[in-house]
Amino acid sequence: MFNIDLSGKNKYYTLYKGIRGAILCGKVKNGEKLPSKRSLAEELGVSVITVQQAYDQLLAEGYINSRERSGYFVEKVFSVEQRPRNKKNEMVAEPISNFKIDFVKGSTPSGMFPFSVWTRLMRFVLADCGEHLLERVPCDGDSELKNALSDYLYRSRGIDIPSRYIVIGAGAEHLYGVIVQLLGRDKVFAVENPGYGKISYTYGLNGAKCLPLPVTECGIDVNEVEKSDAFAAHVSPSHQFPTGAVTPVSVRSRLLTWADKIDGYVIEDDYDSEFRMGGKPLQSMLALKPDRVIYINTFSKSLAPSMRMGYMVLPPALYEKYINIFSRTANIVPLFEQKTLAAMLNGGYFERHISRLKNYYRGLRAVVSEKLTEIGAEVIDNGSGLHMLAEFENISDEMELKSRAEAEGVNIKCISDYLLSPLAVKCAAVINYSGVTEEQIKNFKL
Repeated sequence: MFNIDLSGKNKYYTLYKGIRGAILCGKVKNGEKLPSKRSLAEELGVSVITVQQAYDQLLAEGYINSRERSGYFVEKVFSVEQRPRNKKNEMVAEPISNFKIDFVKGSTPSGMFPFSVWTRLMRFVLADCGEHLLERVPCDGDSELKNALSDYLYRSRGIDIPSRYIVIGAGAEHLYGVIVQLLGRDKVFAVENPGYGKISYTYGLNGAKCLPLPVTECGIDVNEVEKSDAFAAHVSPSHQFPTGAVTPVSVRSRLLTWADKIDGYVIEDDYDSEFRMGGKPLQSMLALKPDRVIYINTFSKSLAPSMRMGYMVLPPALYEKYINIFSRTANIVPLFEQKTLAAMLNGGYFERHISRLKNYYRGLRAVVSEKLTEIGAEVIDNGSGLHMLAEFENISDEMELKSRAEAEGVNIKCISDYLLSPLAVKCAAVINYSGVTEEQIKNFKL
């Protein structure tokens, strides 16, 4: 009756999920009698106890009912096909990507995650901290992780900042929302155009007004910033997405002078500073004027997107405001994860992991660049971050470029796809190569 592979571990749970799935998709009908424990055990080659545990779980969750001396019967539940849809809230299926190569959704290869190190550190934290892991976490995060991040920022970025002013958050989006609460929903936030759409989306979601300002080869157009009514400017000066522009110190100085003049702030998004392939990361704006810069970084690119952990460094005045607002709340990042990351930073494991990742990406970057050149593209690359631009000599129309890419099973976006408001931009493909393999690149063509 059930074609379920029970060769692996957790046989009872696999059986439970298989029967539950059959009920939900309608393969087993409402009111239908299930096989007896003994007959199903014989059919699947497992013990009666395994079937009993699976049936008990289904019984506890209400998928089946037990009738004395009659056996087990399927309860009346909505299957996936039968589930009613609310017209105001239609269920929309997530599209399944079947691209051969995906230059849009970049993610660190799972094989590069330091599982053995992370597991060992988790065991160490459990043994070392014990019941302390069950305690409430201060609103700004665990002091051990804050200290570790302060030391790391000094080693890697030359940022000398007291750990007190570091705030731990559940990823960049969470921190953006906190910034809106600190600066005020009545304030205008200047954002880069083109730029990473989730930034303006999240600010807007938290009630702030966003002002898209054009990006030049030097980053956000500082002339437009100075003329605007913005109170804060969200910028990525070390490697702008998607253009790759790097903001020179002269423009950074003007931005900081502007913020000082209006008593406003520069939000420095340092999202991929670890991946400067040649030399050390560029000097941070935070190091130039810590009282006017809100510095943000996360571990989504360096460790994994699912690791919802990030941090920001607040100017002293904003930190005091943060404590006044959030002191009655607990930090939402689990203490266990914070302690484990602190141990990774303090032990030098994180920097060794970054070094390994950089070596991997250097090789992959060279292969991608060589292949793009081979098929007639001019590669625009400043040697930093995990994406580059490609302009194709024989393709000047974006629709043609995307059409050719789609025909070859390649997912690709252009600079214009990241525009927040209309603006004239060149026809260039944004090549996010972090999630592709060398084997895929060898077969890449347009």
